[in-house]
Amino acid sequence: MTATSSRPSDGRRRALLVIDTATSRVVAGVASPDGALEGLTTWQAGHRHGETLLPAIGRLLGEANLRRSRLAGVIVGTGPGAFTGLRVGIATAKGVARGLGVPIVGVSTSTALATALSARDGIAAERIVVLLPAGPSDRVMCRLGEPPRLLVGDTGVDVGPADVVCAVDLEGRSPVDAVERGERARDGLGRALANIGARRLAAGDADDLATLVPEYVTLPRGVRTAMDEVAWSRGHP
Repeated sequence: MTATSSRPSDGRRRALLVIDTATSRVVAGVASPDGALEGLTTWQAGHRHGETLLPAIGRLLGEANLRRSRLAGVIVGTGPGAFTGLRVGIATAKGVARGLGVPIVGVSTSTALATALSARDGIAAERIVVLLPAGPSDRVMCRLGEPPRLLVGDTGVDVGPADVVCAVDLEGRSPVDAVERGERARDGLGRALANIGARRLAAGDADDLATLVPEYVTLPRGVRTAMDEVAWSRGHP
């Protein structure tokens, strides 16, 4: 687990909690209401999101000398991502927001990844194609302003000459340069989520707790969406 803090807390300021569990590396952070990231911790979760997330948030707030009651809002990544991680992350974010009576904002993880890579490498975010795994064989392709697209098996990535591929959690399944971009994007994920979410909160554009849902790329057998379809799943009934 890695943690960083950019400034000490006086215990009286208001702050935002940032959570993302869409990739194999969990992100938890605190940011000022204007979106400046003030503390961040990341770790490889494996399949232990439920065991590690709340204790990590508690430690993060303690290191920032920040009481939970000083949180003014919650920002959570909504994926695309796998079922277990997203379920735990979004349920935790909703629980904190509901318990404190503060607003919550869901931010597309793929949008935040593209935003982070754009800031890091100076590439227009509209040119970035984000690839994420959808189970052991498939992938999901994301572009700004478009719905995610499932790539089954060896389906090629539909990119133009000006597009740049950013692959996250796809070591051995994507070109090395795309995987390296994915790591740079993920390094900036917490900051990007904080910036995007803070702008929405400042504009009063919060999400409804009841309707905020994740974008799953895989679902366990028998789990169905509100439309009675298994989203992003292949080979399930």
